[in-house]
Amino acid sequence: MPRREAARRAGINERTARDWDHGVRKSNNTRLYPDGRRVDYSTGQTTMEPMTTSAEPTVAALDKPVHPRFLTLAERERIADLDRAGWGLRAIGRDLDRPASTIKRELDHHRSTDGSYGAYTAQRRATQQRSRPKHAKLAQPGRLRDWVAGRLMEQWSPEQISNALVEHFPDDEAMRVSHETIYQALYVQARGGLKREVAAALRTGRIRRTPRRSPERRRSRFSDAMVMISERPPEVEDRAVPGHWEGDLILGAHNESAIVTLVERSTRYVMLGHLPGQHTAEAVAGVLSALVQTLPEHLRGSLTWDQGAEMAHHQAFSVATGVPVFFCDPASPWQRGSNENTNGLLRQYFPKGTDLSVHGPLDLEHVAGKLNRRPRKTLGWKTPAERLLQLV
Repeated sequence: MPRREAARRAGINERTARDWDHGVRKSNNTRLYPDGRRVDYSTGQTTMEPMTTSAEPTVAALDKPVHPRFLTLAERERIADLDRAGWGLRAIGRDLDRPASTIKRELDHHRSTDGSYGAYTAQRRATQQRSRPKHAKLAQPGRLRDWVAGRLMEQWSPEQISNALVEHFPDDEAMRVSHETIYQALYVQARGGLKREVAAALRTGRIRRTPRRSPERRRSRFSDAMVMISERPPEVEDRAVPGHWEGDLILGAHNESAIVTLVERSTRYVMLGHLPGQHTAEAVAGVLSALVQTLPEHLRGSLTWDQGAEMAHHQAFSVATGVPVFFCDPASPWQRGSNENTNGLLRQYFPKGTDLSVHGPLDLEHVAGKLNRRPRKTLGWKTPAERLLQLV
């Protein structure tokens, strides 16, 4: 039955059932994985415990697909059935399309003291013996580890170190290590052997790796369904039809203040919205509605935004203004290229790390006017204001 149903009948959480399937044990804030990883979520520290071959294989390990040259659990069940039925080694081999010698070794190696052969006992024993833990490459002291540690102290990235080893030691195969092995050595202390002070030399300064989900697996942060940019009409893409806008926020010091920025895709005309307080979803929706309603109907085509939490009320905005909102894919700022470029120009007037709440509506109107009266190469050296005036 499905794991969710099995967990419900057993009276446990589905996550707990998955942990049991994968051999994960949990104690307070610590999780111990079958490969020896011990993760303490209270400190963010990951260590490695010595792996032994005496531990009982997990359910996941028993069912894990292996190379075709190894016998599977289903084949071992068939061997057990045919052996009990009195079949010979060659007959069993022909039935499974395996050499008779393979069947003989299997039966000789896994028969119990009473001469019987059990499929599940054989599978557990074979899985247990297949595990061959080995020491990590950087766990042993030596020239390679010293060279890697020295470059890390010079703020080299693991990828730079990995490639530099090939350049500096072209004929020494012992001086080779992948960038992933270096990361493992830094983030998993006992396995890698590199000191924690060396890990602090990484430019990111992280003490543990950050899991990342693929865009397809991310949950929507909005209760109202998003309409993605892939569903945007084709006329928006080629900028031939005016009235389609790109929007975003530029943030001030400590992300406590913000300004709404809107850019028309065809003319590059800029509109700025004043946010006197916090940039909540309700406040942003109100400012956007006020800006859009100053436009004539034929210039209210659409709005493209990223997936920031400030657009949680996007559906209410669309109902109030009649302007549909399209959302960019995660981590894809180029899908709002005009707006990103404009935000860079605005930083001349609103530098990063400053308090943006000190700029009132008149200040924003003054800055927007400066950009709208500036000739643009992409417009044939016309200004956004001139182009918009033609449309109005």
